[in-house]
Amino acid sequence: MISTTLIDALNEQMNYEFYSAHVYTATAAYCSGESLDGFAQFYLAQAEEERFHAMKFYQFINDIGGRAELTGMPDPDNTFASVEETFTKSLEHEKEVTKRIYKLADLALDEREHATMTFLNWFIEEQVEEEASFDTLIHRLKRMDQDSQAFELLDQELGKRTFKPDE
Repeated sequence: MISTTLIDALNEQMNYEFYSAHVYTATAAYCSGESLDGFAQFYLAQAEEERFHAMKFYQFINDIGGRAELTGMPDPDNTFASVEETFTKSLEHEKEVTKRIYKLADLALDEREHATMTFLNWFIEEQVEEEASFDTLIHRLKRMDQDSQAFELLDQELGKRTFKPDE
């Protein structure tokens, strides 16, 4: 039987995933306010992906006999110095998510909760992709001037992003 400690930790991560969606929606709003609709679309798709992650936790908690419990969340950043800063802060946020997933995986391992360990492996792999994506975009942004044609092309490219769960 899964421990209350592990159920609580899974709930905490579920809520952090919902918070991540909140963070990325606020970031999208900043981009929209700067008339950078492609960047805004990128962040809206990211927010949708984070809600999907949260719902994976929600379903897993219920599937293992726990009870998903939603809690409040802090206000996200709503202003940034630049688009590059949005990506830098997003990478920092994803590194925090990774740290939290690892801590949760360590707890599942300590409790020899194999179903939870298997469930979390998907998130561990996902975090490698998340961090790499933001890191790549930061490197691309550093190579261009915000007023350049390359910046506009990146805005257009990111505007094509959608989220489709792999299920």
